Amino acid sequence: MRILKKTLKVIIILFALIIATLYITDTDYLIKAVRTIYLRGYTTAFLDDYKRFDNATIDISQPQPWTNHKDYNTVKPTKKLEEINKQNKTIAYVIIKNDSIWFEKYYDGYDENSKSNSFSMAKSYVSAMLGKAIMEGHIKSLDQPVCDFLPAFCDGKAAQMTVGDLSSMSSGTNWDEAYYSPLSITTRAYFDDDLAKVINGLKVVNQPGQAFKYASGDTQMLAMVIEKATGKKLYDYLEESFWKPLGSENQTLWQLDSEAHDLVKAYCCIASNAKDFARLGKLYKDHGKWNGQQVLDSAFIAKSVTPRFKESPEYGYGWWLKKVGDKSFFMMRGHLGQYVIVEPEDNVIIVRLGHSKGPGDALATFTPDISTYIEEAYKMLDEN
Repeated sequence: MRILKKTLKVIIILFALIIATLYITDTDYLIKAVRTIYLRGYTTAFLDDYKRFDNATIDISQPQPWTNHKDYNTVKPTKKLEEINKQNKTIAYVIIKNDSIWFEKYYDGYDENSKSNSFSMAKSYVSAMLGKAIMEGHIKSLDQPVCDFLPAFCDGKAAQMTVGDLSSMSSGTNWDEAYYSPLSITTRAYFDDDLAKVINGLKVVNQPGQAFKYASGDTQMLAMVIEKATGKKLYDYLEESFWKPLGSENQTLWQLDSEAHDLVKAYCCIASNAKDFARLGKLYKDHGKWNGQQVLDSAFIAKSVTPRFKESPEYGYGWWLKKVGDKSFFMMRGHLGQYVIVEPEDNVIIVRLGHSKGPGDALATFTPDISTYIEEAYKMLDEN
């Protein structure tokens, strides 16, 4: 009994020392990481993790359900599509043709209304909100300095950084995009209770506006700019600018750093469903018009889905760009394979949500699964 008490005492002291060390070294965010992710058997964020964090609620107004296509679900998924959906643990696969649901299938207990984490698809929404803020006169243009809104970025190279640099991932900051390292700034941003503090601590080490470098911190900084410019919380601005006007059918959630600081994780973490995510793709396909109303400036959209840098044809302003065969797609992309893929000439939108993107570099520009989801969708469409 005495040995047991001594052992317990040692364990308690060690635990206390570990906790103290985390706070002393400013890595106490790892406590939340362990509690919400690692102790649950995950090595990175997962689809339903929004349930473990504070969230802001984004409401709907007058839902506008998608209509079903006359050929709705008449074609079965190809064998290759079914194989990759099983292998990569897809939860939703939807094909929208001519603004109607042509095919939809859900897996693993999820359905058309189930929420799951958008991950970096949220970046496209934030870029759209930048366009809205410019359209409404809150921000002058893509060339307005970030310094006009965030005093932490007014010295040296940082003074030359523009809001357009943030949207096009060319800020020149020292952000390191690393999802699986517990000590990376990406992990810190996901679990830290004060995101603004994390972002304001970034340094601009390269000339802004010169080259594309994927950095979630750019989108988070852009969110802080938009909040400052509009005087509105980003979740409220999303609700009034897009979620309600586009007729979303389901209330959604956006993860916060904490209730105390009330800043959304803007680079990720909108919890919604395939058909509501697809609405932003439709808006961009239709040059910013929704039911005859110009919701977003068409010139801004055209610029968004055009590469900013010749050396980086895969990215515009908040949207990924990819050619498959003779077709050109723009897309929203998120960690673990969350996609809204748009081919405007064919009037086709493909949505895939799931637990994994399969083999390949997690940070690669385009993993092989994307081409498969596109190619198999077109094989199905060609059967009609």
